Amino acid sequence: MNTDITSAFRPAIVMTILFAILLGLVYPLAMTGIGQTIFPHQANGSLVQIGGRVIGSEVVGQAFVSDRYFQTRPSAAGKGYDGLASSGSNLGPTSQALVDRVKADVAKRRAEGVMGPIPADLVTASGSGLDPDLSPEAALAQAARIARVRGLGVEQVHALVVARTEDSMLGDPHVNVLALNRALDAASQR
Repeated sequence: MNTDITSAFRPAIVMTILFAILLGLVYPLAMTGIGQTIFPHQANGSLVQIGGRVIGSEVVGQAFVSDRYFQTRPSAAGKGYDGLASSGSNLGPTSQALVDRVKADVAKRRAEGVMGPIPADLVTASGSGLDPDLSPEAALAQAARIARVRGLGVEQVHALVVARTEDSMLGDPHVNVLALNRALDAASQR
């Protein structure tokens, strides 16, 4: 009877060790190697550098606190744009905490000079809390403030937004806020 148990457990133990090595070591190392070889920029976080200094990522939202820049969506990730706490707020539509936060964000946008209907993505967080993009409408709603603070023409800021708007096959058009703010800096230096 003892040899029956041993002969039954041996294949299970060998297969567990084999698959642990194959799927826990070989496969991740192979995928990392392929990613680094074929897509090194994306595999390393799509980081944006200026003068050798990392200033952000193309695919992760970040806070822009100066009035000189386009503001991103509010973040539900930890204490604001914390990549280690990436997630939605899990606050439902009847949550008073959500209503209060949206009201505060609406008041903030009004104080910044946003007139008319406020695009939803200026006052609501994304599912990850780290969305790097805005709708073109949300970017255009901020154009008057940025033009005033930077001493640019509103038409010039509008043109930057239109030039940076990307169409998506599966979703709505969007504007990468980091790329837009970099273009804004370049336009202001001219």
